[in-house]
Amino acid sequence: MAQIFKAKKKPLQQQSLELDITAMDHQGRGIAKHKNKVCFVSGALPGERVKAKLVDDKARYSQADTLKIIKASEYRTVPICEHYSQCGGCQLQHLDATQQVIEKQAAVNQLFAKFAKLTDLNWQAPLLSQATHYRRSARIAVMFDKAAKKMRVGYRANASKSIVSINQCPVLSDSFAEVFNVFDKVINQHKALHSISHLQLCAADEQYFIVIRHTKAISPHDKAFVEQSVAAHNWQLVWQSDSDTIDHSHLAMPFYKLEQLNITFEFGLSNFIQVNASVNQAMLPQAANWLALQGDENVLDLFCGIGNFSLVLAKQAKTVTGIEGVSSAVALATQNAQTNQITNTQFHCFDLTTSIKKAPWFNKELDVLVLDPSRTGAMAVLEQLPLTQFKTILYVSCDPVTLARDSAIISQAGFDLNKIGLMNMFPHTGHIETMALFQRR
Repeated sequence: MAQIFKAKKKPLQQQSLELDITAMDHQGRGIAKHKNKVCFVSGALPGERVKAKLVDDKARYSQADTLKIIKASEYRTVPICEHYSQCGGCQLQHLDATQQVIEKQAAVNQLFAKFAKLTDLNWQAPLLSQATHYRRSARIAVMFDKAAKKMRVGYRANASKSIVSINQCPVLSDSFAEVFNVFDKVINQHKALHSISHLQLCAADEQYFIVIRHTKAISPHDKAFVEQSVAAHNWQLVWQSDSDTIDHSHLAMPFYKLEQLNITFEFGLSNFIQVNASVNQAMLPQAANWLALQGDENVLDLFCGIGNFSLVLAKQAKTVTGIEGVSSAVALATQNAQTNQITNTQFHCFDLTTSIKKAPWFNKELDVLVLDPSRTGAMAVLEQLPLTQFKTILYVSCDPVTLARDSAIISQAGFDLNKIGLMNMFPHTGHIETMALFQRR
């Protein structure tokens, strides 16, 4: 039998390092230099000197974990969560909340300079929310701990598959403050409930939903026990078996309202909505203000979801064409337009990672482009579109790396980056959401 050669990994340097942190990357890690390479240091802040342990050493960069702070940043602060050192949910609670936004903006500057060769960006005021209890949705893990001989309810540990039992989560909506302790107690009372694998939480405007995912059948008797045990908390329970479909047809549809724009959005519990309701409320008027539509524009809204941007812009545009790859979201976008008596929109289900040559929705009368892609960005469709037909492009991003990469494509097509602004959708985490406005030269 043929022998396949595998090079042995070199053992990592075991002794601790002393590193000077010069900046922060887009994931919230400190940046230092070690052996003429970039070293990403978790738990370290710009301006600090730290003692660190090397955990990975690659040809072009290395990674380390902070062991001790030798010289602390003036912006270092005490984390607000008792589980912060174990939980993998937040990465920046040790940094002052205001400074988090400043460092995130600096990280985006670095990425634009690297990938798009754009500097001196025209930064607008960031969109902010309260730094605690901002999450209206979350996924809670449930797993049996053999060592403890019990089910654990909580979040994944940092860089691990193990579960950290959570007492309370300071970034989660107040409506779910007791969810961890309540379900820890309930699930551990009946072995039949050990097939529960996770809880999906969603706080709509007037209802609080918990989708209970389970891998084996749970009897009506045991379901009734759970429902009675949580009845005092006003949570709407939805049981989901192996099927990917979340059936909540027996309940009123969840929704959220944009009061200032007089628009109501219904959504399914399997559909994407913005986690931070407050930032979403500010983001949509900002998009409309930046675009400053005059009423004669035909807008193409790619990755439109349930119509979050489409319906807002339809109130100012001649037409809006929304494209989305998830059929249930397209159906809801169409329904939401009808519910809100918006008649100048049309929505199509289309996979935007495929060829658009024969796409029935594309025509040359479209002159404003709106993009709100997933973390993978919009490169696949940007490389196909005749971008020169657009006069304005609004790009809403949840990943600054793909935004900077895609901005290079847009810039090369003859556009200037007119405005850019952070939307701090996820305080205390390394996640960076950005809005960028491009105008044709």
